[in-house]
Amino acid sequence: MESGNKKPDMDNQRSQDNIELLPIRNPDHTTETDCTPLIPCSKYDYVLVGKEWAEDSEHDRKQKAFIKALENKGYQTQKLREKNKVYFGILAPQEIFSKYAYLLKNPDNCSEKGMVSRPTRIRIVKFMLDNTFIGNGEKLHALLKEKVFEAVFPLHEETEQKKLINKWARWTACFKQQPINEVRMYFGEKVALYFLWLGWYTYMLVPAAVIGVIVFLYGLAFFESNPLIKEVCEGNSTIMCPLCDKCPMWQLSETCTYAKVTHLFDNEGTVFFSMFMALWATWFLEIWKRHRSQEVCKWKLNNWDENEEELALDLINDSDCTPDRYRHSYLRSILVMVLVCCMIALIIGLAQALVVFRVIATVFLSDSKWQLLSDHANTVAVMMGAVLHYLTITIMSKVNRKVALFLCDLEKVRSNTGRERNFTVKMFTFQFLTLFSSLIYVAFFLGRINGRPGSYVRIAGMWRLEECHPSGCITDLFIQMAVIMVLKQTLSNVVEFLSPWVSYKIHNLQGKSPKGGSESNCIRDSWLHNYHMNEVDSFSLFNEFLEMMIQYSFTTIFVAAFPLAPLLALISNFFEIRLDAIKMVSLERRMFCKKTNDIGIWLQVLQAIGVLAVIANGLVIGVTSDFIPRLVYKYIYGPCANGTTDIDCMSGYINNSLSTVYMKDHNIRRDFEPGQLIFNGNNVTQCKYKDYRSDDDYAYTSQFWLIFAARFAFVLLFEHVAVVIKFIAAWFVPDVPLAVKNENLDRKFERLKRELRKMETRTTDI
Repeated sequence: MESGNKKPDMDNQRSQDNIELLPIRNPDHTTETDCTPLIPCSKYDYVLVGKEWAEDSEHDRKQKAFIKALENKGYQTQKLREKNKVYFGILAPQEIFSKYAYLLKNPDNCSEKGMVSRPTRIRIVKFMLDNTFIGNGEKLHALLKEKVFEAVFPLHEETEQKKLINKWARWTACFKQQPINEVRMYFGEKVALYFLWLGWYTYMLVPAAVIGVIVFLYGLAFFESNPLIKEVCEGNSTIMCPLCDKCPMWQLSETCTYAKVTHLFDNEGTVFFSMFMALWATWFLEIWKRHRSQEVCKWKLNNWDENEEELALDLINDSDCTPDRYRHSYLRSILVMVLVCCMIALIIGLAQALVVFRVIATVFLSDSKWQLLSDHANTVAVMMGAVLHYLTITIMSKVNRKVALFLCDLEKVRSNTGRERNFTVKMFTFQFLTLFSSLIYVAFFLGRINGRPGSYVRIAGMWRLEECHPSGCITDLFIQMAVIMVLKQTLSNVVEFLSPWVSYKIHNLQGKSPKGGSESNCIRDSWLHNYHMNEVDSFSLFNEFLEMMIQYSFTTIFVAAFPLAPLLALISNFFEIRLDAIKMVSLERRMFCKKTNDIGIWLQVLQAIGVLAVIANGLVIGVTSDFIPRLVYKYIYGPCANGTTDIDCMSGYINNSLSTVYMKDHNIRRDFEPGQLIFNGNNVTQCKYKDYRSDDDYAYTSQFWLIFAARFAFVLLFEHVAVVIKFIAAWFVPDVPLAVKNENLDRKFERLKRELRKMETRTTDI
């Protein structure tokens, strides 16, 4: 190991024992202001790692030039060779932290002059490293891309790391409160706010999960006595039309199980639950804003200005710099808009491809030699489509990221924060459509655009579009959601934890070496241990946020079709908090610390999801569910409409919702193969299908138009009532608690009093 760029002339072990050690503060020293002192084995701010290139090669010259540029700025460096790699320890001069504290009025509130908290120190040095040039104008980002350096990372602090493991990052701490302030003082405000939000979201899922389970149990309680289920299960005499080109005629009673499952998720309680979740989303957001403001007030970051800090860091790095100006190009904006539309069209096209797959799969499965598959061809095709949809999501996630980054490069945004904000909007939009485009089709188009016997809508003139079960389409939506949500939350969480854990173990075994007791060995062990941990980048925290936002979308949008979604989310998040904590503290390199006083653009994403949840759930109840047709039948067409009270008001509903076609019609016979017209050895003269059409000319009946009008009226009423209640709730619950407002007021007042006293003192002295 050497100091600076001095060439080594002794073996590795001898060089380790002769490291020029930098002054070390007392590791036991602490202050009341959370300004963490540097400890011996982690005293360097960052470590740069690269290959040991051939002497005077281009990469070697660039490597030395970058280290020399840092030394010219006053940085102290140490160099270590280990297995054909070189490690550069970087320690920033105290001067830059003194300037930072002075320019920004010491935002970390540290008492010692020029002292800043450890996360702030990491953030400042990262900014300086990223904005250090070598002779040809290249920055660190370009050098990493060219593989001049392999990695750059701040070091974990062993003492603080162990404290976090004991308090937080272990499975036995699952039922303990998260030490958010300690997380903030180790990883920075952005990571702390992520865990604060995740903990609050998980806590707020409890009432949603309880209500969802009650709605599910309500459907289960009337499982056996429901007249609609009885009508389906006892419909042995009702012959139904084939569901696909190869499917046979079938009896209504064959789908008894399907009807029972449908009732579990499509009952009177579903309407109440949809309204509750719309209000829950508003309640969650408004109380989160209050919760965040209370925590941020403790951190004294209410008035933190991101642009001001960025300008201050620019000046500290280069006092002659000029700030980047805001720019806008209509041509670039139009180009980005066109490319975004093309990407959205591609995603929607993939959703249609899944529809085609399900249609073709149904045809082939119905012709299968296995009786089980042929009897349940439609359900199996839906499940296969859901699994294929999950695989599509996995692949498209990588494509979406590359496209979103490319579009952000085209925009040439002024700051990294602005670029991150634009990337977030694009990436979430692409991911949302990738996940939900297929669900939107199942919810609002499946069984509604397929035509009728004698006039079926066909793909490429060959394959019929799918149809809904006589009990409704909501079970198809439930199957899609359940498969995707379970696969995404279980498999993703397992892979998310096992992948870095296995990688960490392998790297540790490969890089393991005997530990020594000297300070030089301590530094060497610390650097190597941190290097062999899993890599983190600027997307690490973004990925965690995106995963939670997608889950939040599943929990609120289309929740009418899957009341157990909040329960699954609650269980998943219970483990997610510890998975993320263990991963960040024990398995990954220390994350780059970022300062913020909010979750940023993700708040707007949550608000957009809340609005979509109101619209989607209103449409699911009004369009997808059979709630409205059942209501119309009960009060207008059912037995109770005539004043009869000795039988159930819903008796005869299933038969009323079916229309009949007769095989004597040539157009009808042409839509079926000869083998399909035989059932149990007898020629079929008529069959039924789900629709409200006349048996004579197949025109829509007056009941259809009445139901259509009722659906439309319900959706309008539901959404307007929900939106009004959301606005009232948002107005009624202030974003910032009065205690926080008063505390900020007192701080400003005390600051002004101090300034006034200083002025009066100076006047008196004069």
